[in-house]
Amino acid sequence: MKNRFQFQWRYFLFWLAYFIVAKALFLLYHFSKTAPLPASTLAGIFGYGLRLDASTTAYLSLVPFTLFILGSLLGPRFPFGALVRSYTAVAGLLVALLSVADLELYRVWGFRMDATPLQYISSPTEMAASAGSAPLLILGLALLALLGAGVLLYNKVVGKTPPLPVGFGRGRAALAGLLYTALLVVPLRGGLQQIPVNQSDVYFSAVPFANHAAVNLPWNVANSVRLRDKNTDRYRFLPDSTATRLVQPLYTYTQAAPDSTTHTLLRSKHPNVVFIILESFTSKLVGSVGGEVGITPNLDSLARTGVLFNNIYAAGDRSQKGLVALLSGFPNQPNNSIIKYPRKTQQLAHLCQSLKQVGYSSHYYYGGELAFANMKSYLVTAGYEKLTERDDFPKSQQNSKWGAHDHIVFDRVLQDLRSQPQPFFSTIFTLSSHEPFEIPIARKFKGTDETALFRNSVYYTDWALGRFLQEARRQPWYDNTLLVLAADHGHQLPGDNSVEDPAKFRIPLVLAGGALRPEVRGRVVSDLGSQTDVAATLLAQLRLPTASYRWSRDLLRPVRQPSAFYCYTDGFGFVTPAGLVLFDNVSRQEIRRDAGVSAAQLQQGQAYEQLTYADYLAK
Repeated sequence: MKNRFQFQWRYFLFWLAYFIVAKALFLLYHFSKTAPLPASTLAGIFGYGLRLDASTTAYLSLVPFTLFILGSLLGPRFPFGALVRSYTAVAGLLVALLSVADLELYRVWGFRMDATPLQYISSPTEMAASAGSAPLLILGLALLALLGAGVLLYNKVVGKTPPLPVGFGRGRAALAGLLYTALLVVPLRGGLQQIPVNQSDVYFSAVPFANHAAVNLPWNVANSVRLRDKNTDRYRFLPDSTATRLVQPLYTYTQAAPDSTTHTLLRSKHPNVVFIILESFTSKLVGSVGGEVGITPNLDSLARTGVLFNNIYAAGDRSQKGLVALLSGFPNQPNNSIIKYPRKTQQLAHLCQSLKQVGYSSHYYYGGELAFANMKSYLVTAGYEKLTERDDFPKSQQNSKWGAHDHIVFDRVLQDLRSQPQPFFSTIFTLSSHEPFEIPIARKFKGTDETALFRNSVYYTDWALGRFLQEARRQPWYDNTLLVLAADHGHQLPGDNSVEDPAKFRIPLVLAGGALRPEVRGRVVSDLGSQTDVAATLLAQLRLPTASYRWSRDLLRPVRQPSAFYCYTDGFGFVTPAGLVLFDNVSRQEIRRDAGVSAAQLQQGQAYEQLTYADYLAK
């Protein structure tokens, strides 16, 4: 009798041990981040994380506990043991697959897996390409190790469940099983406290990695799916009137009208615009903004002969977020991306729409699949007259896992612009500097590690840009064309920056081309700005209205309080000339504040997040 009724608590203990093994595997895989942690922090990862581990264990135990009750009632003919083993095998495989996928996704994204991958589920090819540089052998071994540990733990901790002794009442046995099942309520909600357990309960350290490691992965995924766009109070800090007052100086110009002698960059009112979005072009690899020298000679040459903005921050850390920030001037969200919701994006302002109203033709170019991350619906709503993507290139030119390489796309642009009605607005989104960093030319820089591959991919895209510019300058349309070049986001490489590190978010922004006035060439604008400010800056130069771009400001006009706000998953960085403050929304704690930065700056950053998120919800 004792052995049979040990099944339920033994089964609970099995899953608890399995999650501890998975947590240890996560720490081992990210050893470079684990090694500096003191022993007390390592203990805290397991100790504080136990509540979410127990909660997930309780959820996973509901089915076997119910089967135990049924098996007690129906007797030995009920295949209790086989059903429990089958259920556990399927659940264990799913948890193992999620855990191993999370190992590499965390390295790339800097946050534990949540509902974010669901944004890409309609584009499995692109998802695979994103993981193209992953160490598949190591991940395969990790999967086998985790599955093997699960089998050993199950056989050792759970084992076979003896049948009821002859003559023992089935009703009594079922009642005992029901009582054990009822006790699951306590770990399910994480204890006896009033509010059920959540992520913030396991956030215990000032080191973000330690907090991330403590989170139970299956719980995080399920909770993220359940709460997407529901837990909106997390981003409310102040009365709306107070938040509005705090944010207003960020967009208040210090002069009623700009000085035309310093503000006007263009020789004509409505030149052609070629907007080039450079995949993952972090400032760390762009010499003209203080990065490594020699990686981007063509972009650096444009910066010397154009107008360089050398203190710009990306609004977020994913391509689809950068797209909306650049083309619509709309900030990123801390837990989601507006591009997923066509009913919302159709209410956004867009550069293509603004230029179309004054007679611009339009074309969007991308060598990959526009369905990825729901980009196509956003672009169609924006009103682009033509879209060129992967399927528009011959198979022979699709020599990348993502699609057509950058020089192939640039060649298509040159071909099309010969007959494109002027003035035109052509947007080009590069892709070869995205993982897995495949390039069709010989590598410039030595090394086979991921940083070397990334460095070579950025060099290749810059090389392709140079080819494009060399030919473009020979075309009759070039003298009346403004080039806008900006990155979609930064990158953790080189340096393996943490998810919240401001170095990961600094990007280049260059205005160049034949349409620039000669006297402004070589100008460097060092004022602080954001990726969201590109839209208003461009429209101001084209003498077009900017009122519908609420969160975008003209970078060539001083404001009362210059700033840049960026989001990472459930946290933000807020930069002013005084320095940086970082805030974690889960623990609701400040995790960094530079010397000289006041507490008021944190409140201003919270006000910005609150108002922009409210705007997102209202759309």
